[in-house]
Formats: sequence, C-alpha cells, structure tokens
Amino acid sequence: MPPSAGTLTRPLSAPPIPAAGEFALFLDLDGTLAPLAPTPDAVLANPRRTRVLRALDRVLGGRVAIVSGRTLEEIDRIAGSAAHSASGVHGLERRRRDGSLDGAVASRHVAEAVAAFEAFAADRPGVIVEDKAVSAGLHYRQSPASEAAARALAQRISDETGLDLQPGHMVLELKTPGADKGQAVSAFMTEPPFGGTTPIMVGDDLTDEAGFRAAAALGGYGVLVGPERETAARYRLDDVEAVLTWLEAIAEARA
Repeated sequence: MPPSAGTLTRPLSAPPIPAAGEFALFLDLDGTLAPLAPTPDAVLANPRRTRVLRALDRVLGGRVAIVSGRTLEEIDRIAGSAAHSASGVHGLERRRRDGSLDGAVASRHVAEAVAAFEAFAADRPGVIVEDKAVSAGLHYRQSPASEAAARALAQRISDETGLDLQPGHMVLELKTPGADKGQAVSAFMTEPPFGGTTPIMVGDDLTDEAGFRAAAALGGYGVLVGPERETAARYRLDDVEAVLTWLEAIAEARA
C-alpha cells in the first residue's frame, strides 16, 4: 500500500512511466528541470528542456504546469515560454492555461525585508538579494560562511513581521503569507485541463513537500529529485538528467 499523504518515507525506486490513464504533471524548476547555479541569473533556457516541455504539453493535452519559487517572468525565461500553466513564488502567483492570472497582494513588510537583506549583503561579497515584490530572497550559495547569520536575520524578521520564512538550497525567502506549492497544485486540479486526473508532483527541495502532500491527497504522488531523505514523495530520481530522461520517456510513450 502507498503511504498516506502525511507519511514521511525514504523512497528508493524510480517512478514508473505512466503511459496509460489520465494524469497531470507539476514540475519544480531549479534542481528539478534545471541544474542549480551559483546565482539565479546563471540558470538559462535550454533547448532540451524546452523541447520536452512542449512535447509533454502536446501529448498530455496541456496538463503540465511548472510550480516554482521563481517569478512567472523568470519561469518563462528559463523554460523558453513552454509552460502555459505555471505558479511562481511558491504559490503566490499563478497563471492558468488560458493565460488568466491569480496573484497575492504583497505584504508591506516585504519591502522592509528587502532593505534588511540588502544591508546584510552590503559587506558580504557573494550574498545576493532578490526582490520578487511579494517576497524577498537572500542567496548565500557563494558565501556559505554567512549561513548562520543569514538564518538568524531571516528568522528575526519573520518573527517581527509575520512574513513566512521559506528556506531552500542555500537561500532564505521571506514571503507574503497565504499560499504554498501544495495550494497551487490543488488550485490547478480544480480547473481544466487538470481536473479529474491524477496529479504527479516532481521536485527537489523542502518547498516541494507541500506539493507532494497535495498530490498524494488527490490520489497521485510525489517524485523527489536528489539524495534520499525523509519525504512525502513516493518515488525518487537522482538528478536533473534523470528527470529529463523520464519526462522524455513519458512523451514518447504517449505520442
């Protein structure tokens, strides 16, 4: 029996190729469809990624969405505008298949977080601040020695302002409360062309756990990308290369 939606396990096997039945794919971007890079801007569009996303969109009747911490603008840049349905900033932005948009109103505290992060980064070479309007990101991949101080700062701001603290791979994000990747998956599943199908969420980070749980609660499952760890996902793939190969096999099976 598969684990329940809230159960944490250590998945060992690769996911099957779901050649039959009606299913929908929800795909994280960084660390899942694209390799992690030293800076956010260093992740570029890739012909193979764009090609497989377009193929999947065609053979699945549009039931493919990117669900990322990136903004919608950044998703389009990296995905080569191949993702018609997408959710950005951990569920705070969402674009339906028809192009209509849902978006959160930014907390007034986001600007305060951006200013505090910029002051923190001013004398720490390699620390990068990202202003996403509805959230503030602090990247320290190029300055790992800054991690403890960055975490303390982000936690203090979160405690003082009520902004949600979202940790990721060498990044801390303070976001407007109100949504996560799981809520984005659930919202897509109430709308065409996703409704009535089986959701599959693929991601690598702790931010993707909400998506794994949502997929499981709706009768689907999650696929963890990267090393084994406790997770709500049922299956696991090693890396971005393995993800793209698996997605290509799905596209070929459905063609």
